[in-house]
Amino acid sequence: MAVISGVGVSSGRAVGPVVRMPDPVAEPPAGATLGEGADVAAEGARIAAAAEQVRADLERRASSAHGDGAAVLEATALMAADPALVTAAQTKLADGTAAARAVWEAAGEVQAMLESLGGYMAERARDVADVRDRIVAVLDGRPAPGVPERLEPFVLVAHDLAPADTATLDPATCLALVTEGGGPTSHTAILARALGLPAVVAAPGILDLAEGTVVLVDGGTGTVEPDPVADVIAQVQAAAARGWTFDGTGRTADGHRVQLLANVGDPKGAAAAADVGAEGVGLFRTEFCFLDRAEEPSVDEQTAQYTAVLEPFAGKKVVVRTLDAGADKPLPFLTDTSEANPALGVRGYRTALRHPEVLDHQLEAIARACDTSGADVWVMAPMVSTPAEAADFVARAGAFGLATAGVMVEVPALALTADALMAQVAFASIGTNDLTQYAMAADRLLGELAVLSDGWQPAVLRLVHLTAEAGLQSDRPVGVCGEAAADPALAVVLAGLGVTSLSMTARAIPEVAATLLSVTRAECVRLAELALAAPDARSARAAVHAELPPLV
Repeated sequence: MAVISGVGVSSGRAVGPVVRMPDPVAEPPAGATLGEGADVAAEGARIAAAAEQVRADLERRASSAHGDGAAVLEATALMAADPALVTAAQTKLADGTAAARAVWEAAGEVQAMLESLGGYMAERARDVADVRDRIVAVLDGRPAPGVPERLEPFVLVAHDLAPADTATLDPATCLALVTEGGGPTSHTAILARALGLPAVVAAPGILDLAEGTVVLVDGGTGTVEPDPVADVIAQVQAAAARGWTFDGTGRTADGHRVQLLANVGDPKGAAAAADVGAEGVGLFRTEFCFLDRAEEPSVDEQTAQYTAVLEPFAGKKVVVRTLDAGADKPLPFLTDTSEANPALGVRGYRTALRHPEVLDHQLEAIARACDTSGADVWVMAPMVSTPAEAADFVARAGAFGLATAGVMVEVPALALTADALMAQVAFASIGTNDLTQYAMAADRLLGELAVLSDGWQPAVLRLVHLTAEAGLQSDRPVGVCGEAAADPALAVVLAGLGVTSLSMTARAIPEVAATLLSVTRAECVRLAELALAAPDARSARAAVHAELPPLV
């Protein structure tokens, strides 16, 4: 059978038999009505009880999950607990609509509203569908949708995965993920990376494979090969059995240093990063203090939360990103969800124009946490567009005693003026997710554009190179903290482009370290030149993978 090509979103290779996700919950028939004499109040109570059962089940599963998986389950549980969906469904009962159909229609209205808002809110429409399916399953007395349970290891194949499904995957049995839909920044992709599972998304034709077909999934190249030969299977299984370790110093074969850091979003993530020996934290996402809140947390509360993340890295570098609110992370006390195009709206550092006090309070809390934790704290602002904005942020940070201040390079305009930028900052960190979105004019949450939303795009790599070269000329470190850093082959390219540090999910560090150790600095540069010269992302990826020595 022909090799199936998609978009690789989590590196690594795995071999196993295909197991298909069960068919989704069927839509209740349109026009389904309550039986004559039905107790509307009792049916309303049944809907509320079903939603409560779903909420409790999701929270129970969240309590045994970890990191990103636990956060996704908790967020989905909150949606199940939101009375808006239940109330809307109960209202439809008065018209004689059957309970399951009432839930389905009410959920459709909520989904339409969220999709009309775009960005992060549009992505939440998938969560509503997940909650809807679970409530309908309870009402109909059927098992809740979810990942199949198998004793033997398998490769999970699906059209797409609900966040709550992905969050419950067990890496001991699920070897890899392949979906027909989704994109590089979907929940499926993010959680696959966090779990260390090879994953390929946007793979047309994957659902045509028969259950039980043995496939080789390569999350680096974005390919799925049915019925691989025995020698290849043995090689992949041997590499998986060996595993990778990290000695705490990122470097190439000839000793060129590339710091390997972790992306963390809460104290649990910091502990996991410390456990794998990360050299520090290259991206501390501070949003966990602010999300799902109606008002800004106090300085004291922020200080305590930040300190808990910083303490495991006493004496080590921790790059703290100030609040990245807006677009996919709306906050009621800070952002305007009615913006027509929130991805290009008031987000990140731009929110300080409206509410400078929120940024000042956060900088004060970061400075306090720095003083008590013993970590080497660097601070950076997201969504900065000009060198003048960068200079303004550095001055604001300096007023609170935060001397090592820099910015995220996510806007192409900032990369194009990187030489002027470096005169204003102590360092820069490239966020490849948003840089790719803006450079390619492709919504990173839209699965149909997954091929464009790829960090291997030569245009994106040119912007990275331009920024890194400016850093080199000004003696300013330039890191990458986007998802591109977790791809071992792409990490080699980034090192060749002049990037000085790579920050990624903690699970990716050992394999990235091993890959860098397999090449010299000169080979990194040569491979980077191959990628830059390629006509598109797929060609760039293929050219580099063909030249990289295999890790065996």
